[in-house]
This record gives sequence, C-alpha cells and structure tokens, in this order.
Amino acid sequence: MTAESAPLLDGKLLIAMPGMGDPRFEKAVIFMCAHSEDGALGLIINKPAPDLEFGALLEQLDLKVGPPRRDIRVHLGGPVEHGRGFVLHSGDYTSENSTLQVSKRFGMTATLDVLEDLARGDGPGSALLALGYSGWGPGQLESEILANGWLTCDATPEIVFSDDDEAKWSAALSSMGVDARMLSSEAGRA
Repeated sequence: MTAESAPLLDGKLLIAMPGMGDPRFEKAVIFMCAHSEDGALGLIINKPAPDLEFGALLEQLDLKVGPPRRDIRVHLGGPVEHGRGFVLHSGDYTSENSTLQVSKRFGMTATLDVLEDLARGDGPGSALLALGYSGWGPGQLESEILANGWLTCDATPEIVFSDDDEAKWSAALSSMGVDARMLSSEAGRA
C-alpha cells in the first residue's frame, strides 16, 4: 500500500495497537478529521485532560456562560499544539466558513463561535473539546499502519461521544469483531 493507493481515512477511527512504541498513544482512539497525500490530522477521543473543566476553560477565554450551559468533556487531542482547541461535534452544527464537515455525522470546528454557542447551551447535539491534535506528514501514517501500529474502523457517534473514555478502545476493537484481550504487544512473523 502506497500513499497514492491508500484509502482516505476521513471520518474513521485509528485504534492504537499494543506495543506500538509511542507511550503518548497507548490505547489511544483517534478520530480522523482529515487525510490526504499531504498528511493527516486527527483528535484523540479517549484521553481526558486531567484537572481541566469546560467551565474553567470558558472563564479563561472570557466567554459568557448562559444558564443552560452544557458540560463538554475536555480531551488531550494529541501531542501537537496543546494551546489550540478543536471541537469535534455531531453533523447537526455548522459554523459558517469554519466547520470542517468530515462526514454527514461529524464536523470539526476550531473557532470561538462554537464555544460561545455551547456556553449558551446551544450548538451541536453532541460534542467534545480536544486541546492539541495528532498530525502526520505525507506517507507517515500509512507507514505506521503498514508496521501494524494502528487498526482502522468506522467511527460511530456511540463510540466517539461516549462518556466512558476508558471503554472507547475496547468498543472500537469490538466494532471490528476483535477481542482486546486477544491482542498481544509482541510482534511476530509467520
């Protein structure tokens, strides 16, 4: 599989394989927002940001919080640019000129207007906030997949927006018919 022949992974999930060698991605599930011959961008959806709450983040950004404010979970989206925020959300929301419509079921918006809408209790039906992102250069992700670092599967709202972050890795594997207990961190050759 070359970068030219690889299927695009927009809207798919990457599931980290045991023993992939990078502790930042241990048991990570990554929602792929964009994938092309120029590289890839995704958001880790199962690693909550410790000690960071949505309300506190809104206060830091000096955004007014309305009475029906929703409590959105904050995640570590990846090791690149932790100061940037990305809202991964259901496809029922679009911010003019700033939402990347990944598929009919998912969009990603990285501008303050989505946070303002969420602070007022409006905005998308389902959402999670990711600080930072996971990025790959041209051909890099394809090489990691070929080296058995990642599995890929379809993304479902039930997995992506689940409140149970710890169960997302096993749930993504189960959606492919793979039992997480059967995976080994030891690589082998047949």
